[in-house]
Amino acid sequence: MADRIVDMGPADVGRQAQAIVAEVEKVIVGKRSVIELVLAGWLADGHVLIEDVPGLAKTLLARSLARVTDAEMTRIQFTPDLMPADVTGSSIWNPSNREFEFRPGPIFSNVVLGDEINRAPPKTQAAMLEAMAERQVTIDGVSHRLPRPFLVMATQNPIEFEGTYPLPEAQMDRFLLRVGVGYPDAEVEREILRRRVDRGQDEVDLDVVVDRATLVGMQQAVERVHVSERILGYVVELVAATRSEPRLQTGASPRGSLALVKLARAMAALRDRDFVTPDDVQSVAVPALAHRVILRPELWVR
Repeated sequence: MADRIVDMGPADVGRQAQAIVAEVEKVIVGKRSVIELVLAGWLADGHVLIEDVPGLAKTLLARSLARVTDAEMTRIQFTPDLMPADVTGSSIWNPSNREFEFRPGPIFSNVVLGDEINRAPPKTQAAMLEAMAERQVTIDGVSHRLPRPFLVMATQNPIEFEGTYPLPEAQMDRFLLRVGVGYPDAEVEREILRRRVDRGQDEVDLDVVVDRATLVGMQQAVERVHVSERILGYVVELVAATRSEPRLQTGASPRGSLALVKLARAMAALRDRDFVTPDDVQSVAVPALAHRVILRPELWVR
């Protein structure tokens, strides 16, 4: 947990957030909107699923975000033989004092990168659920709190399905938002190559913009962003529309409504405002809701 929490108002969040985005842009070129969405997910104290093809800087984005916020990061490579204890940790017998001692797993970190999360078996995927929802891990009946801030950034490859275990809807719903990075355009790709040639090495040196205590303070400030009754009604209407859409087998649940409000507040703070507008809701609606709805099977091929 952060040793201290920096008290700040919603108006202070935008300045700090834009400084974080600007620093990460030194590495992730031409993807400002993606960086802002991922940062909004963290400011809303949620978890992010990045779904895209290999080589589009998904892992680099997580590493860069952790670096500029001075957060501890661990990376878990999900494989078919990964066991739940490999993620959460386990109790180990200590013969010297004849007692079991808890050895924390890689989940005990500020930023946990779950690489190719859909390659792990369902039992291991389920081990992440309590950590993501309750911010704790229970081993042998004893609960262990996770540090703050805590963010799970999971990646999965949407085009390769051999040897994978698709995430169940219940676990998909634990992610506050799902984003894709997308291919860069020609000019951006030239700039990526140009920067790599100029610096003469793969790694990019990033500065720490905020510390963990400031980041937790930013998360708390987002909770004070004003949401009017009209905006709440707008969110309810949007989510209700997913439940009545004939092309959808299942619409978004009330958890989707909550996610939409949380992300809209974070996006408003990112834009240096202490109140939510319809534009904020619209900018996060698809990332917040798309992974919570299920298309009718007969429409999948279309």
